[in-house]
Amino acid sequence: MKHGNDNVTRILHAASEGDRQAAEDLIPLVYGELRKLAAWRLGKEAEAHTLQATALVHEAYLKLSPGEQQWEGRKHFFCAAAEAMRRILIDRARHRKAVRHGGEIQRTGFVEDVIAVPSVKDDEILAINEVLDRFAQVEPRKAEVVKLRYFVGMTIEETAEALGISTPTAKRDWIYARAWLFRELKRDD
Repeated sequence: MKHGNDNVTRILHAASEGDRQAAEDLIPLVYGELRKLAAWRLGKEAEAHTLQATALVHEAYLKLSPGEQQWEGRKHFFCAAAEAMRRILIDRARHRKAVRHGGEIQRTGFVEDVIAVPSVKDDEILAINEVLDRFAQVEPRKAEVVKLRYFVGMTIEETAEALGISTPTAKRDWIYARAWLFRELKRDD
């Protein structure tokens, strides 16, 4: 696994320096993992939706523009991918909530484990996104843990590896983040 991570990091550096071939070589290395994460996230949606995992990965990858950005390595790339997927899902949730799409529906309360088990309701996705933005200002690393766990669907171990932190640290960050976000969601509700 470490050798694969080094290869991704090497190719990311080359792509960020303008090597078009490296940008093309990156796709097969990260595509499977991004697609798995996107499929997991979209599989949590109960409502009928038109966005498929492949489309989510493609949209996120286009937003990342590997040949135009400086990637500090695998961690930085996957955090950016999580952010891109999050923004795409938030934009879609906002679009579906627009008045012309039935956005007049009443907001519902949150269950206690809303952060632990990703929700499929647009209201909850948007509320978590809003609170997460505030959280990121005070606890940026812990907010990254939430993005990777909630919006992308990574396990604690995958999150720790992506962020370059230990698994126990990722667990502590996740527990703290869930408590903080839940408190804020209840306050806003």
